[in-house]
Amino acid sequence: MSDVALPSTLLTLENLAALLHRTPSGVRATLHCHTEFAGRLKSARVKLGRRIYFRRDLIDQLIVESTGI
Repeated sequence: MSDVALPSTLLTLENLAALLHRTPSGVRATLHCHTEFAGRLKSARVKLGRRIYFRRDLIDQLIVESTGI
């Protein structure tokens, strides 16, 4: 991956995995499931070229609603 900094509003799969305390392969497995949580993660995806990112605002909202924090 290049050394170009992403805006803080977008997360790579690796950033998302670290935020959720999961491995990247664990996040990929979750994305292949047919659960409400997986659907919400999928709705936060943004594709730029061949790269997949996740919107931080939607991920933060998902965490708050899932945990009640």
